[in-house]
Amino acid sequence: MTSLNLRNVGIVAHTPLFQNLNLVIGEGDRLGLVAANGAGKSTLLKCLAGLVEPTHGDIVRSRGLRVALVEQDVPAGLLDLSFHDVLHQAIPVDERVAQEWRVDMVLDEFDTPADLRRLPMRALSGGWQRLALIARAWITEPDILLLDEPTNHLDLEKLFKLEAWINTAGYTAPIVVASHDRDFLDACTSKTLFLRPEESISFAYPYRRARDLLEAHDASAQAQREKTLREVKRLRQSAQELRNVGINSGSEAAQIKSAQIKRRAEALEQTARSVHKERTGEIRLGNRGTHARVLVALENVTVHTPDARKLFTIPKLEVAQGDRIVVLGRNGAGKSQLVQLLHRAMRLPDGLPSIRVSPSLALGYVDQDMRQLPDKATAHDFILSQFRLGDQRSRAVLAEAGFSIERQGLPIARLSPGQKARLGLLALRLSEPNFYLMDEPTNHVDIPGREQLESEILDAEATCIVVSHDRSFVTAIGTRFLLIDKGRLREIDGPEAFYKSVIG
Repeated sequence: MTSLNLRNVGIVAHTPLFQNLNLVIGEGDRLGLVAANGAGKSTLLKCLAGLVEPTHGDIVRSRGLRVALVEQDVPAGLLDLSFHDVLHQAIPVDERVAQEWRVDMVLDEFDTPADLRRLPMRALSGGWQRLALIARAWITEPDILLLDEPTNHLDLEKLFKLEAWINTAGYTAPIVVASHDRDFLDACTSKTLFLRPEESISFAYPYRRARDLLEAHDASAQAQREKTLREVKRLRQSAQELRNVGINSGSEAAQIKSAQIKRRAEALEQTARSVHKERTGEIRLGNRGTHARVLVALENVTVHTPDARKLFTIPKLEVAQGDRIVVLGRNGAGKSQLVQLLHRAMRLPDGLPSIRVSPSLALGYVDQDMRQLPDKATAHDFILSQFRLGDQRSRAVLAEAGFSIERQGLPIARLSPGQKARLGLLALRLSEPNFYLMDEPTNHVDIPGREQLESEILDAEATCIVVSHDRSFVTAIGTRFLLIDKGRLREIDGPEAFYKSVIG
């Protein structure tokens, strides 16, 4: 049986990312890898693929084991190749002529439209680029498939397609998935590894059930720690009392006993390990408040593509204070175009005639690619210049959001996608809006960050219009749901019927 065995594996980068990791990945495993941004998920996947050597421990692979890693970004050398050729070149050179038929078979397996198969990778959407990289790995027939954030940039249709493909893959090759998408992990995994600096913990369950067990484990560990520390305190008090008795009475036996009890307390204290807490940086939102009942009103609005093709119309729509509107629709329906149209209307001095914006509206805007952030500026310079908090306060709020002093001085272009997302959400909070316009705000945000963002939106009683493919996020925050369908925008009761229609 093919397998990959980790023995006391650890990675240290300034501080430990993880350590003493023991894990066997074998036939039929569907392992979800869960951790905060920057906690070592991608590094562990590279270790499994043999691209990075661990700082400590050993990784033992079955003889001839073939491991394929699908990383988050398209390698520069593939950007000018067609979708077809990206797969074709993954086949060994001496087999390409005889095995070319397999390229079309895999393209069919991923339901790839004929007109996309000859397009260069750089011309494909982010979602199709992700599927192309997965198909490229799959065509090599790996014994183990490693997927790093495979749902990034996928619209719902491709997300459901990927879920179905993983669950119906033609053989029992193990798959390891690093993802922040809670529903995807539940749908596609049977085991979960929570990667932690001190002690990584795994459960033979999908994410949500494993999460419940992890919380029970942490609660038990915290209770044990508190019990141990109470005993340490009692022993030290006893040791001190005996020491005083020994000094006052001149009893050497009492002082020896005191020293023994003190050493026992010290040894016991060493076993009282701190319970892991996620240090993801704070995501907090504010609400400037407004007395206006209706913040935005649209009437007879037509949304177009950038080249002026009509996408859909909006006969009438009012966004009242406290509404949390989720915009749904298939890929290409015009969700992002609607967000961009609203963004223009809210930023223009006189707005647009068909879109009325309350004068008291204070906009908070998030672009799905964080293009509102200046690439060349550092995170510190951006916060300092944009919000004029002063040097020390700027550094403090960045630290609260999870940015070390070193990262604060890096150009924004060099930050990871997750760090850019956190910076964008920090800027959103500091702008103190009363209306949030957000296009895929959870892109690249880790699970604790997504859950915190959900809580902040609810606690701030935020008014917002949101486009999101994160089903858990949509369910948590949505109060109204708008569906773009057949050239019109209409209100529906909830997202479930739309999700079923996408699955087909």
